[in-house]
Amino acid sequence: MNSQTAERLTTINRQEKAALIWAIADKLVGVYKPHEYGNVILPMCVIKRFEDTLAPTREAVWKRNEELGDMDAVLKSPFLSKASKQQFYNTSKFTFQNLLADPDNISDNFDDYLQHFSENVIDIIRRFEFDKEISKLEENGLLYLIIKEFNSDKAYLGSDRISSVDMGYIFEELVRKFSESYDEQAGAHFTARDIINVMADILIAGDEQRLAEDGVSVDIYDMAMGTSQMLGCLSDRLLQLDEDADITSHGQELNNQTFAIAKADTLIKGGNAENMRQGDTLGNDQFRGYEFDYIISNPPFGIEWKTSKTQVEKETGEGDRFAAGLPAIGDGQMLFTLNGVSKLKDSGRMAIIQNGSPLFKGDAEGGESNIRGFLLENDWLDAIIQLPNDLFYNTGIATYIWVISKEKPEERRGKVQLIDASQCFEKRRKSLGNKRVEITDRCRDIMVKAYKDFANWEYTDGDIHVESRIKDSDDFKYRKVFTYRPLRLTYAKVEYSEEKCEAMGIKSADRPLLKKLADYWQSIFPNGNPAFPDFSFFYEFEKAKIKIPQGKVTLVRNYFGVKDADQKMECRIKPTKMDSGIAPDPELKDSEIIPWKTDPDEFLEANVRPYAPDFWYNDDETKIGYEIPFTREFYRYTAPRPAAEIFEHFRTLGEREQELMTKILGK
Repeated sequence: MNSQTAERLTTINRQEKAALIWAIADKLVGVYKPHEYGNVILPMCVIKRFEDTLAPTREAVWKRNEELGDMDAVLKSPFLSKASKQQFYNTSKFTFQNLLADPDNISDNFDDYLQHFSENVIDIIRRFEFDKEISKLEENGLLYLIIKEFNSDKAYLGSDRISSVDMGYIFEELVRKFSESYDEQAGAHFTARDIINVMADILIAGDEQRLAEDGVSVDIYDMAMGTSQMLGCLSDRLLQLDEDADITSHGQELNNQTFAIAKADTLIKGGNAENMRQGDTLGNDQFRGYEFDYIISNPPFGIEWKTSKTQVEKETGEGDRFAAGLPAIGDGQMLFTLNGVSKLKDSGRMAIIQNGSPLFKGDAEGGESNIRGFLLENDWLDAIIQLPNDLFYNTGIATYIWVISKEKPEERRGKVQLIDASQCFEKRRKSLGNKRVEITDRCRDIMVKAYKDFANWEYTDGDIHVESRIKDSDDFKYRKVFTYRPLRLTYAKVEYSEEKCEAMGIKSADRPLLKKLADYWQSIFPNGNPAFPDFSFFYEFEKAKIKIPQGKVTLVRNYFGVKDADQKMECRIKPTKMDSGIAPDPELKDSEIIPWKTDPDEFLEANVRPYAPDFWYNDDETKIGYEIPFTREFYRYTAPRPAAEIFEHFRTLGEREQELMTKILGK
């Protein structure tokens, strides 16, 4: 079954269940605002899913619990888990059904029901902070009603009928609705499956044969896992290659609610819930020292990392997670990239979603540039794939999959593949938030083919277009060279005024020197003077043994000097010392970005010297930078329409406007 067929089947179930649950949420109106519905509905969905999943073995658990009597709860746990045939259980004699038999005591009875879950489930419920909501529901007479609604046959959420994928879709739909009601970011928690499927297929591309071998063991990780759907989809894809594969999932999530959903999903699937960990990935790494075969992640972008700053800066030493560099405090997405790289095995691969800024943001030898350089110089950047706009629930901006590979195949070494798949999509019949398009199976196959073929490749079929370019890693490396031109000044009117000092913001301590120089000048040139070059001006004071400290030379020049491009004598660093070097004009300082493969002298002679014959540069000031001009690489020039055609267009519009005005005014 392909993903589209599977999605059609789950979509029917998802929409039915989500609509039902949303209808339950609507009963909270008046007590809760729409964006607060999730505080009740999400934990209730999780609890009901545990309830329905445990139903077939409920009596067996009760019986085993009675047999064990007063045995310590910790010692009881493995026996009760065995009886439930799950990693969790509930020993309470209350169920959603018999809770309704005693409306007057439903709050106390529901609390008893919750407290008799196994400790791993209690931890999940605790993270929802659901106890506060139970009290609020009871106070407003809603607790009985909500439990009753969740007790209906249509609200059944057991794992025997509702798969993990189904449940993921249901949660996705609910959170999207809750978020939209308050203009929040549903996409902060969910990445649509069509995107995940592309990432998964790209990740395993080329590894299919190895992964299909019997007994393969794979460790996977998502550093910003949300509800763990990325891990689930990647696991399913790996199991399609080898149904006996030993897959161990690991994930970390900051948000308590989404973490609780992820942990619940892991428990119900029979995975190790201890591998799902809560906390700030940047500031509180829960997987220090771990290494993984595959990493798949869509971390937040455009989010500042100020709260993690102290810990992040502690991990900038050699060999630490963030040794390569630190991005601007306002956007921490590249820190997630570094975190992932630090956790890849020597043969590991990572697919991570980024927006456009990591391609180019940051100056040469700045944090972002250094991070790009770190990936390129180690030859770990494998490919960058531009996705279609309007693909995510919460944003319509350009997004990219970065593929990181610690061990590239021979043909990919020293190379980076750029794939423009921005036009590889089909429009959705109905938008979901900002998601107006989707990557169908056909589109995904084209993207994966472009990646696997690893060639300068172009595909067009109707509106669908994909293009691949193979570049050398050094194509993204450059020199930033600073160029200088001489300072040229003349001095024709040497006068002092307090008004000028005020206007220029001259400090009071510096004004006596300026007045002294002006007074002396007036004494030797009472009737004015011709324009003096800089050397001659300063030499007059030197002859008079009037000392001008080197640190005040710029002050004097700025106050008395006038820029004169025609002056042949350049200013010197030490004004009367011809051998001290030419003083640069700070206003004429410029920089040139020179591709790494281009000789800098040849470039400057061809591109700067014709326009600035007197320029120079200092090689020791040159900075090394890295930038990936993705958009420029795929840019196609489109000639503007001929002027006559544009004129005719506007003439026609004018005529139509006149016709309409005549009809309206009757003239």
